Amino acid sequence: MVAYSFNRRFVGHIRSGAKTQTVRAERKRHARQGEALQLYTGMRTSNCKLIGRATCAGVEPIRFDFDAQEVTIGGNPPMVELGDLDAFAQRDGFDDFRGLVEFWREHHSGVQQWEGVLIRWVDFQKAPL
Repeated sequence: MVAYSFNRRFVGHIRSGAKTQTVRAERKRHARQGEALQLYTGMRTSNCKLIGRATCAGVEPIRFDFDAQEVTIGGNPPMVELGDLDAFAQRDGFDDFRGLVEFWREHHSGVQQWEGVLIRWVDFQKAPL
């Protein structure tokens, strides 16, 4: 089982089912399709709480170019179309793409291009409050 921690601002979006994906930097081991996920907030703190459990639906490379307003998922290209950027951002817990960019700039100052992985999940089950 692979665990991911989320900023508190995303807890409501995850619990409601609006947020069904996360973008993460490369690491030694990410979830694999079909694996169980545990979604937390406040991991490694005394305020750690389980948000819920889900099943990994897939992991794909992702690239952001914030200056060009481009998101590429999986390569070759396929690029998220400009009109679909808001829908992509909503699946990631934001109102629109502009909100995603503002959050990114607040937490990753000076980064205009970034590569990592997109992790999607299905079958989310809320943890008791």
